[in-house]
Amino acid sequence: MSAAQAVAIFSAGIAAGTINTVVGSGTLITFPVLLAFGYAPVVANVSNTIGLVPGSVAGAVGYRRELRGQLRRLARLACASLTGGVIGAVLLLTLPASAFKAIVPGFIVNALVAILFQNRLTALVGERRRAAGSHAGPVTLGAVLVCGVYGGYFGAAQGIMLLAILGLALADDLQRINALKVALAGLVNLVAGVIFAFAAHVSWGPAGLLAAGSVLGGWLGARWGRRLPPAGLRAVIVAVGIVAIVRLV
Repeated sequence: MSAAQAVAIFSAGIAAGTINTVVGSGTLITFPVLLAFGYAPVVANVSNTIGLVPGSVAGAVGYRRELRGQLRRLARLACASLTGGVIGAVLLLTLPASAFKAIVPGFIVNALVAILFQNRLTALVGERRRAAGSHAGPVTLGAVLVCGVYGGYFGAAQGIMLLAILGLALADDLQRINALKVALAGLVNLVAGVIFAFAAHVSWGPAGLLAAGSVLGGWLGARWGRRLPPAGLRAVIVAVGIVAIVRLV
């Protein structure tokens, strides 16, 4: 790995940590960067998952005020997220690498669509939240579990999907719901990362650089990320996601 590549991966980690805290699609930044530097898709994915875990922790710490009073709710939802994350990670390790390469472009397209229609999703969440309850029912838990499976397998835009699920199901302030999203997505990455660390081929150099960058990005996202212009942020993510699709196809 050259110095320029190391700087690029570290910078991608900062961007992903920030984006994951604010929106939830940082993988669409880091995954294409690793692909561009010649890492195999599955290796890039598992290294990326491990590398972004510290950033999720930093983001959750940054949202600790919004998480106060939500521990019981978080614990219930975390069971679903962790179960889904384990299933997704096992699927990634048991299915052939060719399946991942074939499936992921479709996942990225779905993630980009979610990003492009994020404003409409947010508006829908705002309207529905007025009629929602304060507790996560079986349907919500099932949806969070499925989202965890997706996150353990790949995870791009997992945060956006979680935000939509939780926003439609829970009557609460959007920032408190976003704090739940950050914590749950981080737990999925954590459990998948632990499995990958013991059972998959990880490129630890890039994973370490992403980890360092994502910690800084997670802190920036929790502290200043809400001030980022949403339109410009979405444009960058969509452009990078298209590059990833072209690279995989």
